[in-house]
Amino acid sequence: MAGDTGMAGKVVLLLITVALVGWCPLSPTGAQTTQLLVEPPWRPAVLWDQVTLTCKGSGTAGATTWYKDGQRWGQKGLNHFTVKESGAYTCDRPGTGRSPPVRVLQDWLVLQAPAWPLLEGDTVTLRCQGWRNWSVTQVQFYHGEKEVSRSPSGTELSLSPLQLHHSGQYHCRGLVYSEVSRSWVQQYSALVTVTVWDRTGTACSRHSALSWPWR
Repeated sequence: MAGDTGMAGKVVLLLITVALVGWCPLSPTGAQTTQLLVEPPWRPAVLWDQVTLTCKGSGTAGATTWYKDGQRWGQKGLNHFTVKESGAYTCDRPGTGRSPPVRVLQDWLVLQAPAWPLLEGDTVTLRCQGWRNWSVTQVQFYHGEKEVSRSPSGTELSLSPLQLHHSGQYHCRGLVYSEVSRSWVQQYSALVTVTVWDRTGTACSRHSALSWPWR
């Protein structure tokens, strides 16, 4: 992949990016697609963060159609709302079609990555979060099947500087303290796909938000 700079450049130009202060083109030719912004900007999102989803696309906000887990959902006409249920959300706008999905989880343990394009040379932090921010200890991070880090008290993994070989699937496991049972329970997070892009032909600001069909 590192040697195929021509293909990497073409892929970068197809990044689906949405600037926090505007709407970036999908390609230099000006083609656009419907985007789903997530705030706070982490993916997958977690329900206890009071996540807000905003649909960006052509036409008026009143033309927005929402889908949850692939089924039409009852937020028609709104272009943003605060999520109350876990699931996979998409939105549709006439002319630019349906957005990539955003997952909102309600799991015991969640590994999160920043919701913006991850570029070579950057410093990126992955965080392993317990349900409703319950305490987590003895955290281990995995890249594929390989353990890459463990910490008795830390819950973050820093990738610095980012390189193309950092791309792949990550997950974490750790002991989560249940405030209900007053005990520590070992849990595993869902897989998160990290894609590191080179800087060739990047179309939008690096400080943009990004919604991906992760996992």
